[in-house]
Amino acid sequence: MDLRSVQRPFKDQYRSDPSSARITLKAQGSQTAAPMACSVDIGRAIYQAEAHSGVGGAGTAACSGDLLLGALAACAQITCQMVATAMGIPTERIEVKVEGDLDLRGTLGLSKEVPVGFEQIRVRFEIDAPKAWLALWNILHSHVKSAPGVFPMRFVALVALVSVVSPCFLV
Repeated sequence: MDLRSVQRPFKDQYRSDPSSARITLKAQGSQTAAPMACSVDIGRAIYQAEAHSGVGGAGTAACSGDLLLGALAACAQITCQMVATAMGIPTERIEVKVEGDLDLRGTLGLSKEVPVGFEQIRVRFEIDAPKAWLALWNILHSHVKSAPGVFPMRFVALVALVSVVSPCFLV
């Protein structure tokens, strides 16, 4: 895929009319028959969500934390893939792993000292680019500048780690 050709008309449009680059993404949660579940409509798909099993949910659908981490993983994954393609960096594998820590006592209101929600979110980039180890830094640096889902989340500690699979990186 020639990513530059695909993106060229968008870039031209946004350069000539910067306001056309501004968009609003929307999601809507809707009540279901059960108080511990809902549906989330993002306009192109509807997802079922429920409370985490650790607070009484059935454990048969994603909880809101799963959806948040999944959105962050998708953002990081797609951005890294697109940056590598745009920069002509050959990769054998790009994989992003996201995990977050929370204490369910906060969710259940059991302790005023325990925060509600994520205490920390970690994003791990595993990139196998045997012929372009220096470009790994460029991919991550570009991701930090261009990923919309990472830096608006100032309320969580975000740690990005790189797992180097390529042996030439060790030189």
